[in-house]
Amino acid sequence: MKKTILNPIFNDTVTFVQTSADSNGKATELEVTLMPKGRNVLHCHDYTEVFTALDGDLGLENEKKQQRILKQGESHTVEPMAWHCFFNPTDREIKFGVLLEPANERFEYFLRILYGLAADGLTDKKSRPKSIKHAAILMGMADAKMAGFVGLMAPLLKSTAQKAKANGDEQKLIDKYCV
Repeated sequence: MKKTILNPIFNDTVTFVQTSADSNGKATELEVTLMPKGRNVLHCHDYTEVFTALDGDLGLENEKKQQRILKQGESHTVEPMAWHCFFNPTDREIKFGVLLEPANERFEYFLRILYGLAADGLTDKKSRPKSIKHAAILMGMADAKMAGFVGLMAPLLKSTAQKAKANGDEQKLIDKYCV
């Protein structure tokens, strides 16, 4: 498996510093390179994430649009079910770390599949899967709840993800992008 993956839509990279397999389930540790003005969407999930600014400033935002800027070397813990997103508030590439304890292999799969779909042209220009089935599978893997319209579609997406898992579509994505 590749240690570093690239999302060609944004030229962001994720390096798997430590995976679930490497650590016997103790930790997933990532290093993310985020391009100028890059960001992800507001979401929450059932696990804790520790963000650390490694090179440059890292922005974090909550559901009230309150922002916190981490300077190099600073960390912030996002607790389970806390709405958040990260962003690059600068005009230059930044690097930051993400630590999940215990490890989360399905989150690792989520990233590998999302970046793989982007590389294969199966996402839109915002790196969202074009297929509802792929989006549902990824939401389930990330164990994420989304804000806005996507959040309203959660019951449909959950049902779609369950069907995709039952008929082997989830495993096909894992076999293609995660081995």
